[in-house]
Amino acid sequence: MLVNLNELLPAAAVSDGAVACCNVFGIEEAKSIIAAAESLSLPVILAVNKDMVDLAGVEAMGGLLVPMAKASSVPVVVHLDHCYEESIVYRAIHSGFSSVMFDGSQLPLEENIRRTRQVVDVAHAVGVTVEGELGSVPYEEGRDHIISMSTVPAEATRYTQESGIDALAVSVGNVHRKTEANSPIDFELLKQIEMATTLPLVIHGTTGIAEPDLLKLKQQRVAKFNVGTTLRMAFGQKIRECMDNEPDKYDSQYFGGKAMPALQYEAARVIALLASSRQPLIK
Repeated sequence: MLVNLNELLPAAAVSDGAVACCNVFGIEEAKSIIAAAESLSLPVILAVNKDMVDLAGVEAMGGLLVPMAKASSVPVVVHLDHCYEESIVYRAIHSGFSSVMFDGSQLPLEENIRRTRQVVDVAHAVGVTVEGELGSVPYEEGRDHIISMSTVPAEATRYTQESGIDALAVSVGNVHRKTEANSPIDFELLKQIEMATTLPLVIHGTTGIAEPDLLKLKQQRVAKFNVGTTLRMAFGQKIRECMDNEPDKYDSQYFGGKAMPALQYEAARVIALLASSRQPLIK
């Protein structure tokens, strides 16, 4: 079933678990991730990132993912990840996305609030939830247009109240696209942020965080973890293995199909790791 963030995150925020938000790059990933969630009877969030927006467009991704979410036996959010342009956000909303992220983290606070508020007003009018970001989560490979900075707790109250967002992505030592789990999480900073806002919090860069820290984070008000690199690694490594073993084969669909079980296994591992130990995260 297709749901939005507000049908999952508030309950997760006050539990000892969270919802996995998995990057999706095609039908193989979407089918594998939904199958993993269904095998556990747990919800999941399918995220479309900027790379896929640039390659396929939000209309094509919405057309692929929304029917799959509606047909699923568990709650599935179709979410637009980091987006810096309102026009693309609005196209995603018209394409059936149930949730969007307007990323104004590179803007001055006043402009971030103003532009995010405009997106929120449009999205909420049609039942779509909005994630915002305060501070800026860096990328492992570095990106010229990204100015990395930690979330400032003193700004969180004003930003969350005036922007009207439904979930807040924070920068507390987490890093996008790390292949090793060694990001140093600032739990004291996270505690200060939790005192500054009551909203569900979001952690990006989950692959780069050590499992003990993930288990600790999910017991805080963190309700959503964005996961991408570990899934791509599992899928890509299995494709590489299959291609090495069958050099006479060349069909991408064939190799993608052979690698889907490995991706589903890794997705199930992550979804289960992040989920509550006491109750299902389904409203």
